[in-house]
Amino acid sequence: MNVALVHDWLTGMRGGERVLEELCGLYPAADIFTLVHARGSVSPAIERHRISTSFIDRLPLGRHYYRHYLPLFPFAIEQFDLDAYDLVLSASHCVAKSVVTPGRARHLCYCFSPMRYAWDQFDAYFGPERVGPLASRLLYGPVMRRLARWDAATASRVDRFVAISRHVAGRIGRYYNRVASVVYPPVNTVFYHPAPVEPGGHFLVVSALVPYKRIDLAITACARAGAHLRIVGDGPERPRLERLAGPGVTFLGRLDDTAVRDEYRQALAVLLPGEEDFGIVPVEAMACGRPVVALGIGGATETVIDGDTGVLFTESTTDSLAAALGRVATLAFDPARMQAHAATFSRERYLDQMRAVIDETLQAPAGTRW
Repeated sequence: MNVALVHDWLTGMRGGERVLEELCGLYPAADIFTLVHARGSVSPAIERHRISTSFIDRLPLGRHYYRHYLPLFPFAIEQFDLDAYDLVLSASHCVAKSVVTPGRARHLCYCFSPMRYAWDQFDAYFGPERVGPLASRLLYGPVMRRLARWDAATASRVDRFVAISRHVAGRIGRYYNRVASVVYPPVNTVFYHPAPVEPGGHFLVVSALVPYKRIDLAITACARAGAHLRIVGDGPERPRLERLAGPGVTFLGRLDDTAVRDEYRQALAVLLPGEEDFGIVPVEAMACGRPVVALGIGGATETVIDGDTGVLFTESTTDSLAAALGRVATLAFDPARMQAHAATFSRERYLDQMRAVIDETLQAPAGTRW
């Protein structure tokens, strides 16, 4: 059986690439198709596959500023020739799910989220406060509305959707009018584990620095609470966040997994200030025995147990998060209990469930849709 793996872009090892890495393990002979590939930016388990890229990879500065070519993404993803493949597995948060597959092939999409900026998070990326009122209304608004229509129309190219959370399954139903199975993403709960380290008095964020993550909220809330904050990660928001931050904030940039694990273990708590589709970081933190302070909507409600493995706050405001920081500092948490809870999201559980879903999809009669 010839298998194709389709991923939006390969420019670093984040949660989506961890999923792709596991799919590569399931199908070591699979070919990978992606819009852009920054060579050496992902793990050897991915790099050893044959990787085909779109024309965006060859445009001026395409590997670094590929997001600027967003209006071209639909055309680019549709140019891949998948006629030789019997099974297509797309891992999609942008356009990967819209590849054109041959009629005999089964296409299963592991969906991280419908395209955020084209649907319910337009303002976080292209709202008046981000790009100015005229550009938001006259330029980005029409482009994103057209992209949303294309995104919905091409959902029919997928035979089966598998969502990373119940929250995302709801969005798939709302925007695509499709039912999705749920398989939580894999977390390496063996590598991430507690250590006999006394936590410090600071808070920690581990995140890509992009608008919807709301790192700005973590900065202002920690300032309000008089607490120090350490931020692991990088992204286009970093210059703006550095201007916002005071002396109590330390930007660490990208760190390797061992250094991130050390940061988890040394933090008083790990913060998840934005609405997440699932959120691998909270599970990694809990696997290290550290509590999580998270916005109580979206995927965090499926991973963080309020008062037991962390604290959920109710409003996306500085006051609400600052109050949660005060609360988490007063509670006693059991590292073993948090580690055991995190183990329910292990990579072994993910692989077992994905194998079962893929086998069921392949064995269903031709033309079956879920």
